[in-house]
Amino acid sequence: MDNYFNTIKDFLQELNFEITRENRTDGILVIEKESVGVKNLILGIAPPILIMEQYIFKINNKNEEVFKSLLQKNRDIIHGAFVLDESGTKVIFRDTLQIENIDLNELEGTLNSLSLLLSEYSDQIIKFSKY
Repeated sequence: MDNYFNTIKDFLQELNFEITRENRTDGILVIEKESVGVKNLILGIAPPILIMEQYIFKINNKNEEVFKSLLQKNRDIIHGAFVLDESGTKVIFRDTLQIENIDLNELEGTLNSLSLLLSEYSDQIIKFSKY
């Protein structure tokens, strides 16, 4: 796992993401790059996959309109998707990648997808977070 950890860490640094926390033993990196809207994105290195999760907002009042809109938006997301946590109240962006042959472009694709999603869909996210 150390080799994968180093590879992912090197890619993130090359993409100018700030690594705010890391735990090599557990294979966890937490990154941010506020200029593209990424804050506390968690990367879990769990061979054979890399898991990336970004908390988006909390659903205060479960509402069919919110869930429907999130599912419809999933169709437009290039990489990753909106998911709910176990409680069904936290909306998270999540993507998983195969780690064995991961390259910089593949990781960058997911990070760009998240950034684009946050910029295009921010008004709707803010609206949903106030329900």
